[in-house]
Amino acid sequence: MAEHTIEVPTSTKRYLCHVGAGILSEVGTYARKAAGGNCACIVSDSNVAPLYADKVASSLEKAGYRVARSVFPAGEEHKRLSTLERILEDMADASLTRDDIVVAVGGGVTGDMGGLAAALYQRGIEVVQVPTSLLAMVDSSVGGKTAVDLPEGKNLVGAFWQPASVVADVDCFKTISPDLFRDSCGEVIKHAVLSDPDLFSRLEKMPLTTPCLSEDELADVVARNIEIKRDVVATDEKEHGRRQVLNLGHTIGHAVEAASDFELGHGTCVAIGLCCMAWAAEKKGWCEKATAERIERLVKAHGMPTDTSLPHDTILSFAAHDKKRHASSVNIAVPEAIGKVSLRTVSLDELRELIDLGCGRSV
Repeated sequence: MAEHTIEVPTSTKRYLCHVGAGILSEVGTYARKAAGGNCACIVSDSNVAPLYADKVASSLEKAGYRVARSVFPAGEEHKRLSTLERILEDMADASLTRDDIVVAVGGGVTGDMGGLAAALYQRGIEVVQVPTSLLAMVDSSVGGKTAVDLPEGKNLVGAFWQPASVVADVDCFKTISPDLFRDSCGEVIKHAVLSDPDLFSRLEKMPLTTPCLSEDELADVVARNIEIKRDVVATDEKEHGRRQVLNLGHTIGHAVEAASDFELGHGTCVAIGLCCMAWAAEKKGWCEKATAERIERLVKAHGMPTDTSLPHDTILSFAAHDKKRHASSVNIAVPEAIGKVSLRTVSLDELRELIDLGCGRSV
C-alpha cells in the first residue's frame, strides 16, 4: 500500500507524519533522519510495551541507537505527576543527554507522558511519537500538546512540545480491542464536523467500525484527520485563537470523562460532548435541527453514547476547572453546520444553560 507523508509546519518546528501499514520497522530510520542522537528511550505502558517495544527497539538499534526503556502502568489514572517523575528518573538513569531522544510508543496517555518528559528533561529533548491507537494517530500525536492530570481536572499540567516526527502504523489496529477502536472514533467524527463535510458523508455511508474496511481505507482516514488538525495547528500553535475549535465536544466531554474517574474513554466522552453541544446549539438557534440529528446518528452508528445522565451541577463543576476556562468565562466550540464550527465566549451561567439544554435529553 502507498504510504502517506504529511508535513506539519508550526512556528517552532516543521515535521513529517508518516502513515501506512507495516512501517513500525522504519521508526529508527525516521528518527535518525528527523532527530539524530545516540540514545533513544522508549516510553510505553504495560499494555503496549509487550506488543511493540521489542520491534521498535530493534529498528532503533539498526539505526545506530543505544536503547533504553521506561514502562509505566497502563491507564488514564496513571497520567499523573508521580508517573512522570518515574519516567524522568528512568531517563536520567539511562544517562540521556540533551542530544538524545524519547520515542513514545502507545496511545494518547503514552504520547502525553513521553512528550511531556521530553519537554522537561534537561529543558527539552526531541521526541518521536509512535501512536498505536486510532485516537492517538488522528489527534494527540500531532500538534505538540502534552500534559498530565491533576485530581482537579484533566490535562492541567503540561507543555506545547512538537515532535520531531510521527510514525503511525495502521497494522497496530489489529491488536486493539473493538471497544478501544470504537472509542477512538469520537475524535474522527469531531474532525469531520469541524471541517470536512465529505469525510462526514463518507463515515455516514461506511462507519469506521465496519469490519470490511481495508488498511488502505483506514490509512487514508488517518491521513485526512492529520491534515485537518495540521491545517488548524499551523495557524495557531499555542491555542491563542483558532486552535480552540479543536476543543469541539471537549468542554462537556472532559467533564464527563473526569466525573467517571476516567472509566469512560476519551473519544466516547468527546462524542457525548459533541452531541450535547449540538443539541444545545440547536435549541439556541445556532444550528439547524438536521445538523444535530446527523451528528447524533453518526455517533450512534459508531456504537457510542450520545448523552449523559450525570447531574448538571457535576458537569458544570468539572467544566469550571477545565483549562479552557478564562477567569469567569469559558471558550466553547459550537457546531453551526457540518464543516463549520464557531468559537463563543460564555459565562459560567451561560455554560450551565447550555448544559441544561443539551444534556440529559434521554433521561
